[in-house]
Amino acid sequence: MRIVLAEDSALLREGLVGLFERFGHTVTDAVPGAPSLVEAVDRAIAAGRAPHIVITDVRMPPDNTDDGLRAAVQLRRRYPELPVLVLSQYIADAYATQLLDSGTGGVGYLLKDRVGRVTDFMQSVQAVAAGGIVIDPDVIRHLLNRSTDAGPLARLTPREREVLARMAEGRTNGEIAAILSVSEAAIAKHIGSIFSKLELAHDDGHRRVRAVLLHLRASPLDP
Repeated sequence: MRIVLAEDSALLREGLVGLFERFGHTVTDAVPGAPSLVEAVDRAIAAGRAPHIVITDVRMPPDNTDDGLRAAVQLRRRYPELPVLVLSQYIADAYATQLLDSGTGGVGYLLKDRVGRVTDFMQSVQAVAAGGIVIDPDVIRHLLNRSTDAGPLARLTPREREVLARMAEGRTNGEIAAILSVSEAAIAKHIGSIFSKLELAHDDGHRRVRAVLLHLRASPLDP
């Protein structure tokens, strides 16, 4: 797998390069800032060697604000099918919603403390590269909690909101049942109710997650 990596911390950048190489992947470019990230991806695609995934920090030079996120959104609008995984030190509503609103390829938003869980992190990278959606559980819960009082999510019961959060993490019905210590039949019933209340077509896999996240974005969030 070809990876373009953007991270301003030299220590973390080199650590990630070593980690990916240990798992048999190739980091074609490892850059410290947003402008060089865009240049690296443009160059790779022009050469016919498009990255299988772009991984970027949110806060990077030149402004050290949301430069990495803005570069990721720019790239996904330019190359809609480009898989992008954003790493952040904190939850920021605007970052998550802007990322989800851009492009059609795989997308991920993880907090940096997840990187230390190597197996889970590598699974997330592979899932996004394959076109999936991986959103940090803490981000999902935050978005759900912020959307409690308005929009379609207000129709859901507390248990349905809990199931929805697990769905948005990409969990299967069996995994949700195990986490919540209930039967798969109970989870299926909750999901049926969620789809009905949110007026979503019955589906599974990534389309289901995209539909759920679409409704999460429907409620206004502070930047």
